[in-house]
Amino acid sequence: MKRRIMVVAGMILACLIVAGPGRIAAKESKAELKQRLDNDNKEIMAKLFEKSKDAKELYNKSYGSATFTATKVTFGASGGGGRGVAIEKKSGKRTYMKMATGGVGLGIGAQRTEYVFLFENKEVFDKFVEKGWQGGAGASAAAGTEGANKTVGFKDGIAVFQFTKAGLVLSADVSGTKYWKDDELK
Repeated sequence: MKRRIMVVAGMILACLIVAGPGRIAAKESKAELKQRLDNDNKEIMAKLFEKSKDAKELYNKSYGSATFTATKVTFGASGGGGRGVAIEKKSGKRTYMKMATGGVGLGIGAQRTEYVFLFENKEVFDKFVEKGWQGGAGASAAAGTEGANKTVGFKDGIAVFQFTKAGLVLSADVSGTKYWKDDELK
């Protein structure tokens, strides 16, 4: 029973975060928000390529990519949310998206995290963008640049990277995370 309450509290917290800071601020137009997400994408991808030569090679083989910036708050239960953009490499077509995460864990605090997804082919990319995606991967490489170049590759057509204050993590912990199209930014 206590665990269920914690999970529900985490999901409520995630919803509040997505509905709060994740929404378009009154002073920020849709065009300004799209520009900010595009700028975030450029910065995150540059950081990835700087940290991992193998990630750059994998990107060169990929059909497309997506980047997200999220805030996660933990207070017994955890929840968070954010926004990002998925980009087809060849056409440059952008799809703006949202994400939310929730779970149960020990600790108190807040953390900003950046995620990079690389998609091996059109089918995997389209499925992510059109149908959304629910994460189920767990962290498998150490934080920091030393672990960043180990076993870089696609798993089920997707490669996931995560930046935290600790550095770059491969196959990021995205369990309990949902991604979907941002209807406000069509």
